[in-house]
Amino acid sequence: MQEITCFKAYDVRGRVPDQLNEEIARRIGRAYAEVVKPQQVVVGHDIRLSSESIKAAVTQGLLEQGVDVYDIGLCGTEEIYFATSHAGMDGGIAITASHNPKDYNGMKFVREESRPISGDTGLFDIKALAELDEFTSAEKPGQLYPLDTSEAYVQHLLSYVDVASLTPLKIVVDAGNGGAGRVVDLLEPHLPFEFIKLHHEADGNFPNGVPNPLLPENRKAAIAAVREHNADLGLGWDGDFDRCFFFDENGSFIEGYYVVGLLAAAFLRQQGPARIVHDPRLTWNTVDIVQSLGGVAVQSKTGHAFIKERMRLENAVYGGEMSAHHYFRDFAYCDSGMIPWLLVTGLISSGGEPLSHLVAERMEAYPCSGEINRTIEDPAVVLAKVEAVYAEQAEAVDRVDGLSMAMERWRFNLRMSNTEPVVRLNVESRADQSLMEAKTAELLKLIDA
Repeated sequence: MQEITCFKAYDVRGRVPDQLNEEIARRIGRAYAEVVKPQQVVVGHDIRLSSESIKAAVTQGLLEQGVDVYDIGLCGTEEIYFATSHAGMDGGIAITASHNPKDYNGMKFVREESRPISGDTGLFDIKALAELDEFTSAEKPGQLYPLDTSEAYVQHLLSYVDVASLTPLKIVVDAGNGGAGRVVDLLEPHLPFEFIKLHHEADGNFPNGVPNPLLPENRKAAIAAVREHNADLGLGWDGDFDRCFFFDENGSFIEGYYVVGLLAAAFLRQQGPARIVHDPRLTWNTVDIVQSLGGVAVQSKTGHAFIKERMRLENAVYGGEMSAHHYFRDFAYCDSGMIPWLLVTGLISSGGEPLSHLVAERMEAYPCSGEINRTIEDPAVVLAKVEAVYAEQAEAVDRVDGLSMAMERWRFNLRMSNTEPVVRLNVESRADQSLMEAKTAELLKLIDA
């Protein structure tokens, strides 16, 4: 039995064809059917050159196990979430490797009601069965059907804003290599916006590099276009567009941390006191906003499966991670890269203030470092060393996800990657940019030593 190496903590992701290919994909499809035991499953694929063949192989595996498959075609991951929930399916599989290089591919899985499948909820059971490769085909194979949920999906997205009250805005949209372009085009006729479209057509050759706006070099085109066209807003997405990134009217990149606070405030003002789920990496701004508006801030371990589970448990209206994942109760508790920017255009329209003004006060109140990664040989040793250095200063310590330590005027979170020998550092302070920068440098010096 040969190990299949493309299974990660939350999904499947690996190089094609050595880590993931049609034969492995077919076995994964059969194993998914055995673990989840669905009758009907939605499938769809991203723009990668290998995605259609990987999807066809997964579909074949599902059909062999007697599962009916509904194919929504080219899509983003959130369209699988929507179709699974909206159409009452028993599960869904998105063929995507998100922001990985073009020679990678992968899969993201959900079960009924778009509930996530991760390492502790069945993903590794699927891995084990796929590796064993001892399946008995169903007496009656499943049937393959086309499915189009795009109209219902677009109408659901539009339900988050009062379209009639939106003001005409000029918006730069950078789809990276075209993944998000199709949905922007579907929304365009319904909105009073002028879109300046960059890298808009789907191209699995990735001529514009890996689709990841967290990389500063991938922001240059959007920044330049915002400034050139005097746009009101700039937007970027990752490859499967379940994350959305913002640029203000000056072309400045807005850290996802401040967008979490912005959206939390929008929901609380609209719906009254509610629960908001957030991750532990950067917290003070979010907690301050939520509590000031009568809500309850609930901390969850980082990662989409943990956030979604906690949101269901708390009946939270919204959940946000500083990594630009935003989750919505009315979107089956799933993350969307389209709902956030629609909400932000509503905020700009209703208040008449540009995006820079909407976040300026919060950025000044809680300046942050943004996430800084360091590759090291033994992350656990580093975390222990850092904790020992700051133990006497800390007013609060928690280990919900890695190590979080809060002092009177500043705090940090240091956590290990799930998949590589990397530690990820985030630092924030109370209204003191220079203190935040000094403590960030101090911590990095300690880590590097």
